[in-house]
Amino acid sequence: MSFRVLTLNNIALRGLDRLPRERYEVASEIGHPHAILLRSADMHAMEIPQTVLAVARAGAGTNNIPVAKLSLRGIPVFNAPGANANAVKELVLAGLLLSARNICQAWEFVRGLSGDDHALETSVEAGKKRFVGVELPGRTLGVVGLGAIGVEVANAAHLLGMRVLGYDPQITVQRAWQLSSGVEQALSLDDLFARADLVTVHVPLVQATRNLVSTQRIGLMRKGATILNFARAGIIDDAAVLAALDSGALSAYICDFPTAANKGHPKVVALPHLGASTGEAEENCAMMVADTLRDYLENGNVRHSVNFPELALPRVPGTCRIAIANSNVPNMVGQISTRLAAAGLNIADLLNKSKGDVAYTLIDTDAPIPPAVLEELSLIGGVLTARIV
Repeated sequence: MSFRVLTLNNIALRGLDRLPRERYEVASEIGHPHAILLRSADMHAMEIPQTVLAVARAGAGTNNIPVAKLSLRGIPVFNAPGANANAVKELVLAGLLLSARNICQAWEFVRGLSGDDHALETSVEAGKKRFVGVELPGRTLGVVGLGAIGVEVANAAHLLGMRVLGYDPQITVQRAWQLSSGVEQALSLDDLFARADLVTVHVPLVQATRNLVSTQRIGLMRKGATILNFARAGIIDDAAVLAALDSGALSAYICDFPTAANKGHPKVVALPHLGASTGEAEENCAMMVADTLRDYLENGNVRHSVNFPELALPRVPGTCRIAIANSNVPNMVGQISTRLAAAGLNIADLLNKSKGDVAYTLIDTDAPIPPAVLEELSLIGGVLTARIV
């Protein structure tokens, strides 16, 4: 079977090259696509064709994708976690230095000077006292969220000589192994904010993290602390941060999300969403998500999905594979296996997992699955999609 992939943004060629041209037709205008590949395009108002089997974003966040709506249709949404981690980590480190040494404010001061070299030297010597900074070693950085990016930030800051506190109640075993033993565990978010000189956030924007950095939590911080946000705009209560900057409770806010209110504030450095804007990060994201998408379309395996369970089943030679997504309710596997048995089909291998309201099953049978049996499986109450892979 060949597949049609609709692209909604320019995708790095190194990623598209992972989809063999003899089996994949990839274009920005294509009818009846089997998959949609995008970066930042907003899909919320888009009419998604019935032919779509998967949506894949060449990046980490999926706020621009109607994930809940796609889940109800049995469509997995893939992303590329960690592929842009180094790019974001480097920008966070730059943000730490920008805030510690007042670099942007000092640069603006120099750009506003006039006169000959003697006049400039006099002005520089008189004005540099306004930009006295601090050094990072010995200062405490609180890292909220210890996923791919948060772990890299925490480890790098520790190597700079900073004391690092980390908080993530959902940290995975894989990330825990990657975390430096020098990073300390904060007991709670409030504990982290109370002990940190600087706080950087690396969590997705969901209802539980909206306005995570609030007036109350800023009030726990040491006077003159710094907030950094290279994750998502809504994680920070902008009004609370600006009020704290005006009162002197915070000394700086470094972010990747300019707004009309914050972009002109003298204590704010707002960058134009540069976190993953490197050639290397764009290529890494595109390659990772292309490989993930291909494995799903060709083998039914699920990796790096935000709404489907992680599931990979090695192919058994000489078998036929069926992939079924269904509502996570009791006796679904029983109903499926009963119908396969009634059709005289023996199951060679089976793997079933669930995530939230969605369950997903891969089944290898010893003989090909007739179209009538596939149709019968599709009609089971609760089945969202069923396809022969």
